Amino acid sequence: MRRRWLAAVAITMAGLLGVTACGGGNTPAGQATGGATKAASSDVEVFSWWTGPGEADGLAAMRKIFETQNPNLKFLDAAVAGGSGDKAKALLQTKLQGGEPPDSFQGHAGAELQGYIKAGQLEDLTSLYDELKLKDVFPAQLVEQISVDGKIYSVPVNIHRSNVLWFNPAVLKEAGVAGAPKTIEEFIAALGKVKAKGKIPLSIGSEWTVTHLLENVMLGSLGTDGYNALFQPGANWAAPEVTKALESFKTIMSFAGDPQDDWQPAAKQVADGQAAFNIMGDWAYGYFHNPPDGGLGKTSKTDFDWAPAPGTEGTYLWLSDSFTLPKGAKNREGALAWLKVAASKEGQDAFNPKKGSIPARKDADAALYTDYLGDALKDWSGNKLAGSVQHGVAVSQPWLTAINEQVGLYLGKQDVAALQKGLADAATANAQ
Repeated sequence: MRRRWLAAVAITMAGLLGVTACGGGNTPAGQATGGATKAASSDVEVFSWWTGPGEADGLAAMRKIFETQNPNLKFLDAAVAGGSGDKAKALLQTKLQGGEPPDSFQGHAGAELQGYIKAGQLEDLTSLYDELKLKDVFPAQLVEQISVDGKIYSVPVNIHRSNVLWFNPAVLKEAGVAGAPKTIEEFIAALGKVKAKGKIPLSIGSEWTVTHLLENVMLGSLGTDGYNALFQPGANWAAPEVTKALESFKTIMSFAGDPQDDWQPAAKQVADGQAAFNIMGDWAYGYFHNPPDGGLGKTSKTDFDWAPAPGTEGTYLWLSDSFTLPKGAKNREGALAWLKVAASKEGQDAFNPKKGSIPARKDADAALYTDYLGDALKDWSGNKLAGSVQHGVAVSQPWLTAINEQVGLYLGKQDVAALQKGLADAATANAQ
C-alpha cells in the first residue's frame, strides 16, 4: 500500500498553484465589462468536475432545462474528471492565467473563492441577486460565505454534507458490530473487529479522500468549536488535543484498504460488501442509490446505510457547489443565462436529488428529498455548522494545497509529528 501512495504523492499536488493576480476591478453582473464584445459563438462553456455517476446526471438535468429555456444557446460541458476538483482547479488556473476563462466555472463556496476574487478574476453578481431576489431564498449564512466586502461572487447550487459514515450493514453484523460507531474510540474498535473477519475495514480513494478523512477525524476528536477554532488567526495547531486527533487519524488509516483511483470505486467496495466503512460526502448517496445507468442501483438500509462520522453527531460539516462569472467570459450573456438556471428552484430541484445533495434554496420542494436526503434537510436546519477543509469552506486554495502536500508527505513517512508541524506551518503561512 505504501508504494502505491508514494507513486501517487509524486504526481498529485504540484500542479495546484495559488491564484495569481490578473488585475481588473469589480463589475456588476448587469453591466458589460469594459472593452468586452458579445461572443459570436452560441456556445456557453461551463467548467466543472462533475463527471461521475450521480453528479453527471444532475448536471445533465440542469443542462436540459438550460437548453429548453435558451434554444439559441448551446451548452458546452467542459467537465474535468477527478473527485473534489483538484485536477479541474489546476487546469482552470492555466486557462485563467492564459486569458481564456470558461464562461462559468464551478467553485466551492467559502474561502476557496477568495483567491479568484482578490485576483480580480470574477465579476460581482450582486445585481443578479437583486434581480432574482436570491437573498430572500438563500440562507443568510450561505450568502455571507460567498460574499467579500459585501459583494457576492457566485451562485450556490446545493448544500453537501462532508461528515457522513457510509457502511454495509451485513458486513458489520458479520463482524459483531451492533451499529454505526458514535465515537472515534468506538470506530477504531469496530475497524479491528472487521479486520479480524477478513474484510476491508475502511475503503479509501485517491489522495484527496485522505484529507477528507482527516477533516472528519479532526472534527470528531476536537468537537465543533475546537475544529472551527483551528481556522482562525492565532490557532494553536501544536496543542496536545491536535496531537491526539492526529494519532487517532494514524490509527484509523492503519485499517485502510488499498487506495482506489477515486471516491467512487472506494464507495463501491462498501456497497458490494467488500468493505465495512467509507467516510465520504453525501454525493455518495446519489452514486449508491441512482439506477445502474447512473449509479449502482443499491437499496438503502440493506446494501448501504449512513450515520454522522464518528464523534460528529449534531454537527453539519458543510460545503456548497457554486458557479461564477469570470471576467473576460466569451459568452457573458450565455453565462448569465446559465447562472439563472443554477439559481432557480426548477434547476436545483432537478439537480440535487440526482447529485445526492440538498438545495441551497429554502423554498425547494421538500417532497423530492426523501431517505438520506430527508435526514440531511432536517439536520441542516438544526445542527451546528463546521466548514469543510478539502471542499473549500474553511481554507483558501493555497492553504488547502499546503495541507494536501502535508497529507501526501504523511502517506509516505507516516510521521505524526512531522504532519502536525507541517499543518501548523501551513496555518501560519495562510491564515488571515
